[in-house]
Amino acid sequence: MLTNENYFSPENNMKYMSVSQYKSFMPELGGCEARAMAELKGEYRRPLTKALLVGSFVDAYFEGTLKQFMEEHHDIFTKKDMLRSEFQKANEIIGRVKKDPLFMKFLSGEKQKIFTAKMFGVEWKIKVDSYCPSICITDLKIVRDYKSMVYWRYDIQGAPYQEVVRLNIGEQLPFYLAAATKEKVANFDVFQIPQDILNGALSEIEYNLPHIIEVKTGIIEPVACGECDYCKSVKGAKIRNYSELILGGI
Repeated sequence: MLTNENYFSPENNMKYMSVSQYKSFMPELGGCEARAMAELKGEYRRPLTKALLVGSFVDAYFEGTLKQFMEEHHDIFTKKDMLRSEFQKANEIIGRVKKDPLFMKFLSGEKQKIFTAKMFGVEWKIKVDSYCPSICITDLKIVRDYKSMVYWRYDIQGAPYQEVVRLNIGEQLPFYLAAATKEKVANFDVFQIPQDILNGALSEIEYNLPHIIEVKTGIIEPVACGECDYCKSVKGAKIRNYSELILGGI
C-alpha cells in the first residue's frame, strides 16, 4: 500500500506512473528521457529549486506538516536563523489566502489523499492536495504570476488526477487550481480547468504513454536532450563548428 512515507520510493517510482514522471520524459514539457531514466535508477537527482521549496513550504502549512518541513530544510533559513526572503513571502501569501473563505473552501478537503488506478494499461499514483468527496479535486499552486500557469500545463496534471479518482469512486469530479502568485502584492483565485481541456490532455497522455513505457522498461534506449544539467554532466567533448555559435545553434 502506498503511504506518504513510501510514495516516492525507488520501487514505487518504477512500479507506478505519475504526473511528474510523465512530464520528466516529455521534451516539450521540459523533460529529458535520459535524465528521467537516470533518476529512476538512482543515478541522478535533480536539485531542489527555490521555486519548488516555496511551493512545498506552503503545501506543508496547509497539510499541517510545516514544523517537520522546516526541520528537514535548514537551507530555508539565513545564518541568523531567520527565514529567507522567499519564505517570508510564502508566509505572507499564507496569511492572505487563509483569510479568504472561498479560497479556503476549496482547500478544506482531505489533504494529500493518495489514489492508485490502472489507466491506459499502466498503474498510476496520484496525491491530491484537497479531496472533497463527490464535490471536487483541488490542487494548490504557488506561481510566479497567472501568465506562467499555461506554460506549466496544469491540464496535464488535472486530467490524470480526475481520471484516477473517477476509476476509484465512479464519479468524474471537477478539477480546480487554487492559485496564489509570488508577485509584490500576491494575487489569488480559484481556476476550474474546463472539461474539454482535461479531455484533450488525457488523450494526449494516452497517445504518448506507450513510447514512455517502452523507454521506462528498457525496450528502447532513452534519447538524451543534450541540454539539461544531467546530459551536460555525462557528456564528452567533441569537435564542433564555430558557425553554430553565430547561427544560434547552441
